[in-house]
Amino acid sequence: MAKKIKSVLKLNLSAGTATPAPPVGPILGQAGINMMDFLKQYNAATADQKGQVIPAEITIYENNSFTFVLKLPPVSDLIKQTLKMKAGSATAGKDNKAKITMDQVKAIAIKKMPDMNTNDVNNAMQSVIGSAKSMGINIV
Repeated sequence: MAKKIKSVLKLNLSAGTATPAPPVGPILGQAGINMMDFLKQYNAATADQKGQVIPAEITIYENNSFTFVLKLPPVSDLIKQTLKMKAGSATAGKDNKAKITMDQVKAIAIKKMPDMNTNDVNNAMQSVIGSAKSMGINIV
């Protein structure tokens, strides 16, 4: 018999180093799952990606068991990795911090497409361009 789903949570956590500190602990506690069990499994699954933010989609069942699926890092993190920068501009549009090429945009879009709601590379590229502009990055 199939398990009945109680809820689905989406969390952005630090790969390999997630802790029960707020806001993660309270969210998992309210959901009724064993947070240390989840964190041990998550940290083990993401140990090779330390330093990145890896989203997890957690499905919680009525018996308080759970399963989770790891997603790709957010587009902003992929842009920061590609350009080897720590943060975007605080005043995007006025104080642009870096430049990104269309080839780099396309590579990020192709990498992120499984998590996006499009199958068209051009639409995915437009999404990446929008994120880059909001981070104060010029497109060349």
